[in-house]
Amino acid sequence: MNRTFLAGIFVPMAFVAAACTPARADDWSKTYQVNGRADLRVSTDDGDVTILGSNQKQIDVHVTTEGYKIGSSDVRIEESQNGDHVVISVKMPHFGFSLFGGRHKSVKVELHVPRDLDVDVETSDGNVVAQTLSGHAHFSTGDGNISASETHGDVRLHTGDGRIEGAGFDGALDANTGDGNMRIAGRFDSLSLKTGNIEAQVASGSKVASTWTIRSGDGHINMRIATDLNANVEARTGDGSITLDVPNFAVSGSLSHSSVHGKLNAGGGTLSVSSGDGSIHLEKL
Repeated sequence: MNRTFLAGIFVPMAFVAAACTPARADDWSKTYQVNGRADLRVSTDDGDVTILGSNQKQIDVHVTTEGYKIGSSDVRIEESQNGDHVVISVKMPHFGFSLFGGRHKSVKVELHVPRDLDVDVETSDGNVVAQTLSGHAHFSTGDGNISASETHGDVRLHTGDGRIEGAGFDGALDANTGDGNMRIAGRFDSLSLKTGNIEAQVASGSKVASTWTIRSGDGHINMRIATDLNANVEARTGDGSITLDVPNFAVSGSLSHSSVHGKLNAGGGTLSVSSGDGSIHLEKL
């Protein structure tokens, strides 16, 4: 048989065999002892990040990969500690190969941390999950989802193209997504929400000390509000309707199908709710 023909068969088959080989996996772990209030910074190019708080005095980091090895020529982990300040950076390789869909590749970063800390997490294209934290928290992803529960303090959440979900917030929340839905619940001293569709629950004890801003460009807004909230309400929609089912609401000025101004209970700071192309519904919690 012609050797050139045999070589032509062998090379594609070799690539198929390589593609069918089980994906490589690797893991890396490290523990950082902290004495005071921890300050944690985490970044990754394309990985999921999970951060879980508890009553402990250390930061435990575990990185797992599928389809990658951890090392200088593949997934690189750069880390440092200066007192209570810890920085973790997980960097992906700048090459890739795909044949018939290629191997599944993933990077996951899991952190167990003190409940009380300041934390900044940024991932380009992964999901972020946070649970049981208290302090200054900033979570940002370019194209993933964010889920947070029992996260207290000053919290900022941003995703370019994913959804945001969270319950048990207590304090200040600033959340925005370019093109996703949002579902949040908690007790708030400050609230700013900007996204598509919004489902929000405002628990008893919330205070509108300064202006709250709830914005939807092209979706609906449903807010369930505790009966003890004091606020001046300004609601408007460009191409939807407004419905109210809240007690102790006194209309001031004009009332129309798409614009409402009024006082909730004793009044106070401004609760500004607006949608460009969706309906607004306010009801009691």
